[in-house]
Amino acid sequence: MNAGHFLAIFISSIFVSNVILSRFLGLCSFIAISKETRPALAMSSAVLFVIVMSSAITWVVYNYLLIPFDLAYLRTISFILVIASCVQLVEMVVRKFMPALYRVFGIYLPLITVNCAVLGVAVLNTDMFFSRGKPLPGSFIFSVFQGVCVGIGYTLAMLLMSAIRERLEYSRVPEAVREFPIAFVTASLMSLSFMGFNGFRF
Repeated sequence: MNAGHFLAIFISSIFVSNVILSRFLGLCSFIAISKETRPALAMSSAVLFVIVMSSAITWVVYNYLLIPFDLAYLRTISFILVIASCVQLVEMVVRKFMPALYRVFGIYLPLITVNCAVLGVAVLNTDMFFSRGKPLPGSFIFSVFQGVCVGIGYTLAMLLMSAIRERLEYSRVPEAVREFPIAFVTASLMSLSFMGFNGFRF
């Protein structure tokens, strides 16, 4: 376990394999919540928290429960239960302390439970940092760190998208492509620009 491993995970998770712009996971909240920067930042913070917590908890569940009892085939449903619990915690906190923001999120906050980006990170951690049913050295730390980096990558994509869409509000966009059509075009162009990071090799 050295600094090179952490740097590789950092650059790969944020730029090369960005969960939204390269892996195309979590597009629902990406398109729906990115109209303004404040809700986008708040949603990104919630997703970051859920990803990090679920990365840690699912690693423990997989290593100490599913593998020893030969229940690895229950990985997906177990991970979804863990993610749902984390999302419920976030929802209660936001509803209690930030009711206005809770109303802005609407249905998209509880939908983090089925956000494929969160589940994708948990599954990716078990695929990358386990070998033949055993964790690799530093597996837990790498899993949590990758969760943090994926969350940062998610936040970066959300903030970039919200900044562009706020500028588009003051632009003369044709009526036919306003709102979601121009958002999808913008997301496509952002994704193409992130493809340039594929030149990084570790």
